[in-house]
Amino acid sequence: MKKIVYWLLAIVITLALSVFQRMTGPTYPKKVTIELNGENYKVKLPRSGVQHDEIVTLKGIPSDTKAQIHYRCYPTSDEYTTMDFILKDKELQTTLPVQPVAGKLQYYITVGGKDYLADEPLQIRFRNDVPASILVPHILFMFAAMLFAVYTLLLVITRKKYTKWLKITVGTLFVGGFILGPLVQHFAFGPWWTGFPFGTDLTDNKTLLSFLFFIAALATLKWKYNKWIVGLAVLFMIVIFSIPHSTYGSEYDYTTQQLSTEK
Repeated sequence: MKKIVYWLLAIVITLALSVFQRMTGPTYPKKVTIELNGENYKVKLPRSGVQHDEIVTLKGIPSDTKAQIHYRCYPTSDEYTTMDFILKDKELQTTLPVQPVAGKLQYYITVGGKDYLADEPLQIRFRNDVPASILVPHILFMFAAMLFAVYTLLLVITRKKYTKWLKITVGTLFVGGFILGPLVQHFAFGPWWTGFPFGTDLTDNKTLLSFLFFIAALATLKWKYNKWIVGLAVLFMIVIFSIPHSTYGSEYDYTTQQLSTEK
């Protein structure tokens, strides 16, 4: 009965962390409240696109509303290009032009004569499409690694045997982060690894750091204070995996016209 409670608690914690990471990440659509004639309308603006023009839709906005989008390549000091939203399929739509892999556009919108996000323009980064056969297993393995890590921590706290689940955590993290992770990176942007020592990709680096902590936990299994190392490894994993996904990732340099992994 206690194990069921532990698993349920681990699942709840893992789901909460996953949702937080997803919603605070730089690729999650930005929710913006548009005010028109005393009414508030909530729209979602994209911050991630694949290799085709990205459609931007102002869902729910009255069809007779004058709206524009202003965009430029990022990071550059180019002048903004302005395009009108047009009525299509009963919704106001426009498109952002596709960019090279890892290329970014900076943009804001004007609706009903009022600018939105002009002071802090959004960024949308373009990538190649990643096959579901690789992306889905990667997500599942990384989710499982967090789940097993939290479950291991609960066993440590309640003074239960945890060695088995510690090993399963390390194995799952290795597969998800160092086999499937590089495959996702390669299909999306080209490089296999953009963390230390080749770049500053925060996703790769936090995976590496977390894995090293767990390796230390495995290496000290026979030490009487090993439970503290395990607890520290899990807590460290929770903290760094709460950092938004895809932060400081690959970026196309419009000056050199090359992919950059350094920030």
